[in-house]
Amino acid sequence: MSQPPDDAPGTPLPPPAPSPLPSRPAPSPAPRRQPGSRRVRTLLWGLAGFLGVLAGAAGIALIVAFVGGYAYAPAASAALPELPPPPAPKALSKLEKQFAALQPKGTYIVVDVVEQKVFLRRGDQVLREAVCSAGTGAILRDPKSGKEWIFDTPRGVRKVKEKKKDPVWTKPDWAFVEEGEPLPRKWSERIDEATLGEYALYLGDGYMIHGTLYQRYLGRPVTHGCIRLGDDDLEAVYQASPVGTPVLLF
Repeated sequence: MSQPPDDAPGTPLPPPAPSPLPSRPAPSPAPRRQPGSRRVRTLLWGLAGFLGVLAGAAGIALIVAFVGGYAYAPAASAALPELPPPPAPKALSKLEKQFAALQPKGTYIVVDVVEQKVFLRRGDQVLREAVCSAGTGAILRDPKSGKEWIFDTPRGVRKVKEKKKDPVWTKPDWAFVEEGEPLPRKWSERIDEATLGEYALYLGDGYMIHGTLYQRYLGRPVTHGCIRLGDDDLEAVYQASPVGTPVLLF
């Protein structure tokens, strides 16, 4: 019996052989980045962003100025406020009399805390001008009790309430707190016979005009609120200022 031909009907044909896939070329290696290139790109992107923000802000400013939001003008073209007319001669004379009535009679002391100066005056005459030292304005806090002291020279008008030669200073609590020392148990440990100098004029509330052991610091705000003077100036002010002398501090 003969074999049917390969293409006879009813005879299944063998599946075609799969065609081979084209081979892909091997990926080439990525170029190696130079060291620091990422940092450079980051910096460039950051700079570009910053310039963009500036350009946007400038554009907004130009738009607002164009619309009428604001505009710059030379300072010379700005309108100055009108000054009040000078007082009439009679009114000026009246003001001068009122000012003269407020001026202390006789000798008085003026303390310029800002300029660190003391003036001994009588009327409009300056009898003596001296360099002084006023308060620092510093704040001291006791870490144990939480108490605070402000070392500022008071402003206002006071009077010489008491005068002493060879004054003795009774050191307050803050003097020991400032030095980091415990508060003394004996009162005698608070007595200081050297710090205030040869003279002291007492103004009340613990404030004085007195001498100093550190005359090289005169002209600087280094005190705890009192007014320090050099030896010669202190003696002159002491001798010319009786009890009751007005003291103007500003």
